[in-house]
Amino acid sequence: MQVLKVTSQDEGQRLDKFLGKFMPEAPKSFLYKMMRKKNIVINGKKAEGMERVAEGDEVKLFLSDATIEGFKHKTDLPDAEPDKLDIIFEDNDILVVNKPVGMLSQKADKDDISVVEYVNAYLKTKTIRDRDYSVFNAGICNRLDRNTSGLIVAGKTVRGLQWMNSIFRERGLKKYYLCIVRGNINNAERLDGYLIKNENHNNVTITQYETEGSSRIITEYEPLQHGSLDGNIYTLLKVHLVTGKAHQIRAHLKSTGHPVAGDAKYGHKDLYKTFRREFGLRHQLLHAWRLEFGDFSSIPEKYHGIVLEAPLPKEFKDIMKGLGMDVTALRR
Repeated sequence: MQVLKVTSQDEGQRLDKFLGKFMPEAPKSFLYKMMRKKNIVINGKKAEGMERVAEGDEVKLFLSDATIEGFKHKTDLPDAEPDKLDIIFEDNDILVVNKPVGMLSQKADKDDISVVEYVNAYLKTKTIRDRDYSVFNAGICNRLDRNTSGLIVAGKTVRGLQWMNSIFRERGLKKYYLCIVRGNINNAERLDGYLIKNENHNNVTITQYETEGSSRIITEYEPLQHGSLDGNIYTLLKVHLVTGKAHQIRAHLKSTGHPVAGDAKYGHKDLYKTFRREFGLRHQLLHAWRLEFGDFSSIPEKYHGIVLEAPLPKEFKDIMKGLGMDVTALRR
């Protein structure tokens, strides 16, 4: 038998979800069968699985240790090294990291190691204010493409996940990116259009008119600096992602004739080849730079007005210098 004590980071979730995180390989049918047979009980009473657990609750598992361990092995993360995380902000409920280029936000295949695995490996090594994170499986609240760097928010507790998912979903914060595009842009702009996703080819197209299956998108930008290479002008843009659709920034900027440097999917071949030849760049030069939290009513006041920034990757800064831009002159 094992006894699981519900802590504050787990409260508020359904019992079946709580059990699923503790034994991720256990089929739901097995968990419900064990609850029906009273082999899994909560606070000494029969459980149905839909109960919302609260801090202090006791969940007893009248199962053999071998059975429990057999359903737990998915949580082992031997290849995720906790010290690879670049942590920007952390408290008892959330963790904000600066994701490097090349790291997945979430698993694409079962053997992948993503931000989620790194965060959970990190949490399993620590206890904060007597809170044990060895059982809770954290989740992320926003995603970035593999080759986009920058800020990702993870929930360390159920309530942290709920707060942050709510603020992202309801646009209770501002998301700013930095990118370098081809062309001389001198004025701030607000781009309004519609995005259509092609699931078969994993790309999107932008239109000015709503069509079946399209989603409205809004992208704002302002130029920060200009540089040049081989007689061509390049602009460092600060982009405000008002909506948040896959590939939105890259596709929206391409539609205006200003593709992102290094972008093989939405950029121009000659532009890609130039930056690969000159700087060894093999991916889009796009960085999720800044998050500004407002006073969104559904999250605690402790997050109101917080501003988080992720330092630019060395590669990004080196390319700025190569174009004659001033890395020290970035402004908010």
